[in-house]
Amino acid sequence: MNDELSTKMRAYLAEIYNLADSEADANGYISTSTVADILNVSAPAVNRMVNRLKELGMLLHEPYQGIKLTPDGEREALKQLRSQRITESFLVKVMGFQWDDIHEDAQQISSAAGETILTRMAEMAGNPTHSPHGEPIPSLEGTLPATNDKPLSSTEAGDTVIVTRLRTREADRLNYIAALGLIPGVQFDVLHIAPFSGPMQLKVGDEYRIIGHNLAELIYVRS
Repeated sequence: MNDELSTKMRAYLAEIYNLADSEADANGYISTSTVADILNVSAPAVNRMVNRLKELGMLLHEPYQGIKLTPDGEREALKQLRSQRITESFLVKVMGFQWDDIHEDAQQISSAAGETILTRMAEMAGNPTHSPHGEPIPSLEGTLPATNDKPLSSTEAGDTVIVTRLRTREADRLNYIAALGLIPGVQFDVLHIAPFSGPMQLKVGDEYRIIGHNLAELIYVRS
């Protein structure tokens, strides 16, 4: 990894890459306010980091339009995501941590781990292809498999879908989603969707569940 990049910088690059998946405009830009909200930091703090990453050639920044990763920034983001998701898998599968309590520790550990350690961690975790939250793990070459999924909120009544990944790291939300049985790999039916972005009625196994639109936006599924 680029030695000039701090742990916090790598975390920013990874989060910007993640956000681009769902929040980018037609030109690939995302707003700095969105980054601030996701990272729970102030707008001035984001602006300082954006300026630093721009100086390092990691970001493009257009006033009133937003930011997006350069090719170098994307490569560093994928390296960080690979390290972080392997570390998350190791912490859950080998060390026995809960999936709602690993994100910050995984960021710290993965930023310091070299490829030899990451390879061993991956082997001990069973060479996972996805993180505990269902996110695909980039290859050593920096490529990601196609996800071909969509938010649960964009499905229709009558659809039968499978949970692919969860786009949140907030412990309370992860615990609630798990309590509903909507973890990666679970298949369920969409029974009814109330109008005007109202709640959704689902059938998960033999259980009926009600889920709000905002939470459904964080649960990604495929047919």
